Amino acid sequence: MDSSSPRPRRIAPVVAMAAAVALTLAGCSSSSGGKKAEESADGASAGKASTPQMTVALVTHQSPGDTFWDIVRKGAEAAAAKDNVKLIYSADPNAGNQSNLVQNAIDQKVDGIAITLAKPDALKDVVAKAKAANIPVVGLNSGVSEWQKLGLMEFFGQDETVAGEALGKRLNEEGAKKAVCVIQEQGNIGLTQRCDGVKKTFSGTTEVLNVNGTDMPSVKSTITAKLTQDKSIDYVVTLGAPFALTAVQSASDAGSKAKIATFDLNKDLTGAISKGTIQFAVDQQPYLQGYLAIDSLWLYKNNGNYMGGGEAPVLTGPAFVDKTNVDKVAAFAAKGTR
Repeated sequence: MDSSSPRPRRIAPVVAMAAAVALTLAGCSSSSGGKKAEESADGASAGKASTPQMTVALVTHQSPGDTFWDIVRKGAEAAAAKDNVKLIYSADPNAGNQSNLVQNAIDQKVDGIAITLAKPDALKDVVAKAKAANIPVVGLNSGVSEWQKLGLMEFFGQDETVAGEALGKRLNEEGAKKAVCVIQEQGNIGLTQRCDGVKKTFSGTTEVLNVNGTDMPSVKSTITAKLTQDKSIDYVVTLGAPFALTAVQSASDAGSKAKIATFDLNKDLTGAISKGTIQFAVDQQPYLQGYLAIDSLWLYKNNGNYMGGGEAPVLTGPAFVDKTNVDKVAAFAAKGTR
């Protein structure tokens, strides 16, 4: 995203800004993740670093078919292309399997590792092994409350509790009375923190509804059943764009007047906000998370730089996107960079 482009209204300050990040570089093409590790495509654009090639592993908790991670990966690939980095991407929603993928990266003697900490306890030991092997490790997306405890060098993402609290306050402004917060992956610390944040500041009633995020028909039927059973629910809060779009269908099927709000964006969601079928979204800029995670490892290896001084995360969100600013964001979402 160009630094001069319009930005949505911020609802939390950036704690440690990455200075002079070249976000205008074109990203490489991205495909969905999976359990098998894959290297990023060649084809770096003009301005590629002249430093010796380094290898970085990006290991996430992506579930199959979750397109949110395509945006994270696209940002990572753009930074890798600029920095002459060989990027190895792998993912698994099972925390034990994710730990094994990190171990694979250690065995390959990579120059750096970027990981998500959706279930940090399962990654504690393998992160220690990476540090013992003198491999720098940074975190992104999930684990803002845990990255320092595990000894990671840096973290790029949003404070999920702060984001949840901001959404809860927004529900108050909207006049909501009863909300259901839909968690698509039980045990994911970031998702739990979002709903807990909503509960903390929302003056109405909040219920948590757990669904199986890997089975969208099941997600739809579970939300539909809840809205059919409880007509007093006036807001459904989802924690990802695809689930928000499904919740719109559920509300229609249930004959419910509940409105939909969500965390995170994609191209289809910006269209739904424009149409008014979804009220607003909380954006955490996943492209920026992927970009900064890879770029930070290049900066550390070549310059000894690190952001936040090991004390503060680099916050990429949260920010509201609604009808007042969605047109400014939609063009970037269409490119897969928001």
